[in-house]
Amino acid sequence: MKNLTVKLIAAMTLATAAGATFAAEVPASFDPKKCSVEYPKASLMNEEQGTTSASFLVNADGTVAESKLEKSSGFKNLDKAALKGLSSCKFKPGTKDGAPAQTWAKVDYAWKLD
Repeated sequence: MKNLTVKLIAAMTLATAAGATFAAEVPASFDPKKCSVEYPKASLMNEEQGTTSASFLVNADGTVAESKLEKSSGFKNLDKAALKGLSSCKFKPGTKDGAPAQTWAKVDYAWKLD
């Protein structure tokens, strides 16, 4: 029983330390008003709409190092345009322990026709 208690305390200590580590990291972000993505012409003609969910690895200078599709809008052209367009946007860099650092940002980009 003593061994179980030690393992439980160690697990709780590790969980607390991990929480403190994650709390010191702030993910990158961007202002959608300063970054627009062009609606693909074929998607406009086909009246395609949906939300593309993607993740972007943002460098400490705000540029995108890598992007990946997390969830499709249901339309390949919209997903491709979101990844390409958002990758060229300037992000606000994330921070680790208060200093600019390379972090991941998750973005949901909604495609809507007026």
